Amino acid sequence: MKKKLAVSTLAVSMAAASVAGFPFSSKGLAEHFGVSTASAAAVSQADVKAKVEKIYAQLTEKERQDLLAYEKEAGNISAEVFEQIFQPVLSKLALDTADLATAHKAFTSVSSVVYDVYDKDYTAIKEIRYNVDNVTLLKKIADKAGVKNLTAEDFTEFLFGDKGVEAELRTLISNKSGAELVNLLANASSTNEAFNALLDEAITKVLNHNTVEGGLTVSQVVYNLNITPADIKRSLKNLKDTVPTTTPAVKALALAYLRAYPTSGGTTEPGTPGGNTSGGNGTVTTPVTNPTATPGVYDVSKLVTIVGDKATLKLVDADVLKAFDALVAANAGKTGLTLTLNLGTVNAATVEVPLSKAIIEAAKAKGIANIAITFNGLTVTIPVGQFSEAITLTTSTVADTTVTSLSSMKLASSVYDFELTVGGVVTSTFKQPIIIKLPLKNTEGLDKELLSVAKVVYKELQYQGGVVDGDYITEPRDGFSSYAVLENKVSFKDVASVQAWAGRQISVVAAKGAIEGVGNGNFAPKSNVTRAEFAKMLIRALNLENNSAKQSFGDVSSTAWYAPYVAVAAEKGIITGRSAAQFDPSATITRAEMATMIARAVKSQKPDAATSVSSLSQFSDAGKIAASLKDGVAFAASNNLVIGNAGKFNPNNTATRAEAAVIIYRTINFK
Repeated sequence: MKKKLAVSTLAVSMAAASVAGFPFSSKGLAEHFGVSTASAAAVSQADVKAKVEKIYAQLTEKERQDLLAYEKEAGNISAEVFEQIFQPVLSKLALDTADLATAHKAFTSVSSVVYDVYDKDYTAIKEIRYNVDNVTLLKKIADKAGVKNLTAEDFTEFLFGDKGVEAELRTLISNKSGAELVNLLANASSTNEAFNALLDEAITKVLNHNTVEGGLTVSQVVYNLNITPADIKRSLKNLKDTVPTTTPAVKALALAYLRAYPTSGGTTEPGTPGGNTSGGNGTVTTPVTNPTATPGVYDVSKLVTIVGDKATLKLVDADVLKAFDALVAANAGKTGLTLTLNLGTVNAATVEVPLSKAIIEAAKAKGIANIAITFNGLTVTIPVGQFSEAITLTTSTVADTTVTSLSSMKLASSVYDFELTVGGVVTSTFKQPIIIKLPLKNTEGLDKELLSVAKVVYKELQYQGGVVDGDYITEPRDGFSSYAVLENKVSFKDVASVQAWAGRQISVVAAKGAIEGVGNGNFAPKSNVTRAEFAKMLIRALNLENNSAKQSFGDVSSTAWYAPYVAVAAEKGIITGRSAAQFDPSATITRAEMATMIARAVKSQKPDAATSVSSLSQFSDAGKIAASLKDGVAFAASNNLVIGNAGKFNPNNTATRAEAAVIIYRTINFK
């Protein structure tokens, strides 16, 4: 039952838990029942009482109302609902009917305490403290678990001792700034992965302190009764789902706790830049950096802290703003500026880089388009204009087997797992692609033209392409997952007839994932290409995918395989419909249409690329090119993206798959 009290206390967060386990000494009744209290908790009841009162003094009126709402809802749940919520734990305790009733009554009493302490009303605590049924139940549980005794002091130690919930939580949040913690709590919900992960990790760590030598008695009881961390977490989730006022109460008490006991990074209200403050463990001095030494590149290597195998960048907002100003001053009148945060060499598998809301808003206000994060040769460039909340980039270097177990292709990089949270919530897709630049390795003997960034999707690899530049490959991504670089050798058995002029091009474009076979090992090089097929080839080849793009053609279903590619191409002006409402996706594409789409795509990326109108004079059939397509064909011909045959361009001939592969190949190599 008292385990049940612990569950309820955790459910109202670490701060709320302090109330649930709060200073009711059971010494008198314990002795009455013959239970030894020789191993009293190291944390004094006076210390706990002072701590709780300090936390409650920080509550706002809104937060006080949140606690009152929790008291009213949780304090009135039925015994049946109580048993459903805590079934994962109660099933392991195997309580009889009378003991279940005691547990239910104690839970509702504790829920009342959560609010009553605000007014320094300790009546309910006294009632819990001296309740004979409670102490009897504790003794029964102790006997079942094979421990000498189980008292209220043990729960105080479980919550506030040097191996308890509070200590573990403070360790876990020590690398987070006050602003980040406030933001995390401000977005707390039953589905907030970041928030729940933090609490889950603390619970797991505390419950692991279960050895007899120097362990926590509550953790020993839980361990001996085979109550797992998963049981505790399921019970907590059930409580939050069944009693919706739990999460606001958690948030209220946790925010009050942060105000009362700042972390080493300092506590700040939402929107306030973080900085150095004196926390509960003394003053923490932030290393001195020079954000203006090299405009555009801010050396933040001294701001990286490593705990275990995780590194965290702890930025000072004001210094980042100085770096912005230096970059803008050095590039007066220029747009599209990028500030690079250089973490240097980081010896940790996981690297976490939080960017506060203040940094994001300042970047947008000052005209900074991107913030790039670089370490260990890896660079991630984030277009910040799409965000309005704090973001955190987490990059982990994972085992090579993550990829090598899925393919026999040769690995040419480490395997990276990327995650981005926005406002504390993991975000799977982006309106503007984030650019990843991966360092290559072990490339000796590999065909670099066949190197492609591969994405792990449901235990399969999807090849995304990428541009190789020396010892790096760059690829824009509109969503995150695990990525690596492989030599993607693709061969087809029916390309002999075009091998001389299209064989290599087909292999390279297929390696990049921009064009696919038709099945059964065949490519069908002489088959025609539809407008929808070429839209996909072009968008994939030039890395222009964007899941947020929209299109309005009446003959393009939103569920069609080509819909996202047509949407991007239409949005960027690369394609136009047969009319405002009709795209005609299944129609074959002509050579002139293909050249025009290529021209528009290249111009969207390289607006300064030149066109020579005279380039059309080399074709004796130039007069057959539709007026609306002449500029596109002229651009493509000027830049050798298309060539004729025997002095003719054949503009109205349908394009074959082999021709499409060749023109795509030339396009991805256009400088």
